[in-house]
Amino acid sequence: MNYVLYIVPIIGILALLYTFVTSKWVEKQETGDANMVELAGYIAKGAMAFLKAEWRILSIFVVMAACLLAWAGTTVPDSSPVIAIAFCLGAILSATAGYIGMNIATKANVRTTQAARTSLAKALKVSFTGGTVMGMGVAGLAILGLGGLFLVFYQLFFVGKGTAVTGLDMKRAIEVLAGFSLGAESIALFARVGGGIYTKAADVGADLVGKVEAGIPEDDVRNPATIADNVGDNVGDVAGMGADLFGSYVATILATMVLGQEIDASKDNYGGLSPIILPMFIAGIGLIFSIVGSWFVKITKETDSVQRALNIGNWSSIIMTAVASYFAVKILLPADMIHRGVQFTSMDVYYSIITGLIVGTLMSMITEYYTAMGKRPVLSIIKQSGTGHATNIIGGLSVGMESTVAPILVLAVGIVTSYFFAGLYGVSIAAAGMMATTAMQLSIDAFGPIADNAGGIAEMSRLPEEVRHRTDNLDAVGNTTAATGKGFAIASAALTSLALFAAFVGVAGITSIDIYHADVLAGLFIGGMIPFIFSSLCIAAVGRAAMDMVNEVRRQFREIPGIMEYKAKPEYEKCVAISTKASIREMIAPGAIALLVPVIVGFTFGPEVLGGLLAGVTVSGVLMGIFQSNAGGAWDNAKKSFEKGVEINGEKFFKKSEPHKASVTGDTVGDPFKDTSGPSMNILIKLMSIVSLVIAPHIGVNNYKPLFKVSGQPHISAPATQINAVPANTIVLTAKK
Repeated sequence: MNYVLYIVPIIGILALLYTFVTSKWVEKQETGDANMVELAGYIAKGAMAFLKAEWRILSIFVVMAACLLAWAGTTVPDSSPVIAIAFCLGAILSATAGYIGMNIATKANVRTTQAARTSLAKALKVSFTGGTVMGMGVAGLAILGLGGLFLVFYQLFFVGKGTAVTGLDMKRAIEVLAGFSLGAESIALFARVGGGIYTKAADVGADLVGKVEAGIPEDDVRNPATIADNVGDNVGDVAGMGADLFGSYVATILATMVLGQEIDASKDNYGGLSPIILPMFIAGIGLIFSIVGSWFVKITKETDSVQRALNIGNWSSIIMTAVASYFAVKILLPADMIHRGVQFTSMDVYYSIITGLIVGTLMSMITEYYTAMGKRPVLSIIKQSGTGHATNIIGGLSVGMESTVAPILVLAVGIVTSYFFAGLYGVSIAAAGMMATTAMQLSIDAFGPIADNAGGIAEMSRLPEEVRHRTDNLDAVGNTTAATGKGFAIASAALTSLALFAAFVGVAGITSIDIYHADVLAGLFIGGMIPFIFSSLCIAAVGRAAMDMVNEVRRQFREIPGIMEYKAKPEYEKCVAISTKASIREMIAPGAIALLVPVIVGFTFGPEVLGGLLAGVTVSGVLMGIFQSNAGGAWDNAKKSFEKGVEINGEKFFKKSEPHKASVTGDTVGDPFKDTSGPSMNILIKLMSIVSLVIAPHIGVNNYKPLFKVSGQPHISAPATQINAVPANTIVLTAKK
C-alpha cells in the first residue's frame, strides 16, 4: 500500500535529471564573439557576488532560527525538535532553487543573443529552454524535498516503530513539514525583497540618467549602471523568483496536507493517508505534464506569435493535468469522507481541483489583459502619456486599482465553489490544483528575464538592429508573462493562506475568530496595515539605493572623459557594489516584520487576536499585490510600446519623444511596484500564516495564557461530536452534504 509514497520523490528525481540534461543542451549553444562573452561574464560575476553576500547574512539567520525552533520543540508535548532540521533543509533547498535559476540564466542570456542573430525561433528555443531548466528544477526540488521528508519521517517514526499511525504521530509529522515550509518561505522573502531592491535600484538609476538625461538607449554600454541593471534581472527576477515559487509551491502542498490529516479517510487503501498524499501526488502529475507541455512551445517563422506558442504549452499542461487528476483522485481517495463535520465524495474533491485550475487560468487571462500591449488598459496609459508625466502616473495608478476587481471576484467565486464541494479541504486542494503546473508557469516566467538580458547584451555589443528587434519581441512577451505569473502567484497565496488559516485555528484549539471582541478587531486593523508598511519599506529602500545609483552614474559621466564617445569604459563594478550593499542592508526590516509580528502578537494577545491579524494581512496583501504588480506591468509595456511607435490623437510618437519620456517616468515608478513590493505580498501573507501555524501549539488555549486579554475568551475547540456547534449570531456557510 505504501508504494505510492515513493512515487512523488521519484518524480522529483526524474525532473532534476531532466533539468540536468536540458541545462547541458543550453551550455552547448554558441556564445557569440569575445565582446559578448566578456559582457556576459560581468553579469554572471556580479550576480554571483550578490548571491554570496546574501547567503552569508541568511546563513546566520538560519542557524539562529534553527536553534530557537529546536529549543521550542522541547517545550510542548505535541511538538518535536526535529522541526529545526526540516527548517534548515527547506532553507537550503530554497536557496538552491534560486541558484539553479540564476546559474542557467547567466549562461542562457548570451546564447539567446547569439541565437537571435540567426532567427526568432532559435532565440525562443534557447531562452525558453533556459527557463525550463529553472521551472523543472525548482518544482523537482520542492516535491523531492517535501515528499522525501514525509517518506523518511513515515518510515522512521511510523513503520520503524511497528505500530499504526496515530493522530499524534501524524500531527508531529505535519509540524515537521511546516518547519520545512517555514525555512523555504523565509529564504524566499529575503531573496525576493533583496533581489527586488537590487534590480530596481539599478534599473531606476540606469533609466533616469541614461535614457532621460543622457538620451542613450536603455542598455547602452556607455551607461555605468547597465551591467548592474542586467545583474538585477538575474538576482531579482530569476534567483528571487525561483526561491519565491519554491516557497509558494511547498506552502500550498503543506496547507492541504495539514487539513488532510484531519479527514476521516479510514476506508481508503492507504491507512487513512490518502488525503495527505493527494496534494503531493497532484504536484507530481503537474510536474510531469509541465515537462510534456514545454515540448509544444515553439515557432517556425519570424511572424509567428511568441505569446501564442507559450499559451499552447501552458494550456496543454493544464488540460493534461486536469484529466490525470481525475484518475489520481479515484485511485487514492475513498468514495466518502468527512472533515470537520462536512461530508463529501472523491468526485467533490476532483471538482475542487478543477475549480482551482480554472481560477488560476482566469487570473492569468485577466492579468494579461491589464498588462499586455495593445489592450485597452495599456493603450489608456499611452494616451495619457501624451499630456505629460503626471497624467501618465495617474493613468497607471487607475489601471492598477481597477485591475483588482475582476481577480477578487474570481477568487471569491473560487473560494465559495470549492468550499461548496469539499469544505475547507476543497479550498486547499483547489490551491494545490492551481499550483500543480507551477513548473510550466515558472518556465514561462523565467524566460522573460533571460530574453531581457539577451537584449541588453545585444545593445551593449552594438549588434545589428534586427537582432535587437528579435530580443525586444521576446522581452515584450516576457513582461506580460512575468505579470501573469505574479497574478497567478498572488491568487494561489490567497487560497493557500485561507487553508493555512484554517489549519492554524485547529492546531491552536479555537473554533472561530470573533470580531465583536475589541482586541480581535484591533488585530484585524493592524493586519490590514502591515502590507502597507511592508510596501513602504521596500519602495523607500529602492528610492534610497536609486538615489545613490543616480549620483554615481552622473559622477562617472562628469568625471570620466570619453564615455559618451566610446573612448573610455565606465566603472561598472562601482554601480554593482551600490546595488549589492543596499539590497543586503535594506532587506532586513521587511523580513523582520513578517517573521516577528505573528510571534509578538500571538504570545502577547493569544491565538484569536493573531487570527484577526492574519485575516487583515491576507485581504490587504492580496489587494496590494494585484494592484502593484498590474500597475507596474502596464506602465512597463506602455513604455515599450513607444519602441515600435504609437499613435496619440492622430500623431505618431517614437523613442525620445516627450510622451516617451513621460512613459519612462511611469515605468520608473512602476518598477518597485511590480518587481519589489508587489510580488513580495504573496510571500508575506503565506509566511505570516506559516509562522503562526508553527507557533500554534505553543500559544494554544491548552498550553498558554496570553499576557493581555481585553475582552472575552477564545472559542475553545468542541468535542468532535459537537464540531458543528457555533456561537449565536454567527453566519455559517454550509458545504454540500
